[in-house]
Amino acid sequence: QVQLVESGGGLVQAGGSLRLSCAVSGNIFGINSMGWYRQTPGKQRELVAILPDGGSTYYADSVKGRFTISRDNARNTVYLQMNILKPEDTAVYYCNADLATQPTIWRTYWGQGTQVTVSK
Repeated sequence: QVQLVESGGGLVQAGGSLRLSCAVSGNIFGINSMGWYRQTPGKQRELVAILPDGGSTYYADSVKGRFTISRDNARNTVYLQMNILKPEDTAVYYCNADLATQPTIWRTYWGQGTQVTVSK
């Protein structure tokens, strides 16, 4: 059974920083892309950053220059370093991973979400 467990959310003042982590565990054959999304009440989940295995990173325009996504393939973990946080960054942040539990069965898995709240 595959699990994605996020940590690192919390309350921070505007201008501050947080680092989110997401560890993938279970019977994993391989992981392709890993990424972070966020969602606020009443809105659709939006892509924040994505990092394909061996590929180029993508960032939403709203976080470029402030957020950095990275991954540790040895630990099956993806990180999101968030700097110069703004109140509009307040959301539940979800990690996801495109991975396979067998050589030909690939699908997207999601974490349970972690709350990030940025106060003014």
